[in-house]
Amino acid sequence: MPDRKNELAERRFARLVDQLKAMMSAGLKPEYRGFYGQLILTHDAVTELGELAGLRRAARAAGRQLGWHVRTHVADNETLFIIDDRDPPQEIRQLADRHAAEAVSAVITRARNEARMRRTSQPTAFPGQPDDVDQDH
Repeated sequence: MPDRKNELAERRFARLVDQLKAMMSAGLKPEYRGFYGQLILTHDAVTELGELAGLRRAARAAGRQLGWHVRTHVADNETLFIIDDRDPPQEIRQLADRHAAEAVSAVITRARNEARMRRTSQPTAFPGQPDDVDQDH
């Protein structure tokens, strides 16, 4: 009977590894050639998939199959982060750095444009008139 129980546990674990491997692969960007992988599982997803210790062990096994060096981290809200911690080749690192710089630049440009729109859409006082004058009286 113990062999049957172990066999069942091993099959469940293998299924979990396959499921995590598919989820980890789905988030990869082809231009990064398998580097910079990550998977973030919310508390609800962790609860649905199984116990935390087993998930972390399965994530490491899935990562080995993908060639990742897996690092896991659990946040205070029980979100599980699964990260590929390998050092990518220089050309991949430069590409990722360029993408990150473009994303930051887009955020800054959008924030500046929104601030400009707020400034130009606010009513302005006439020269010599205080801002808080009630114009109905």
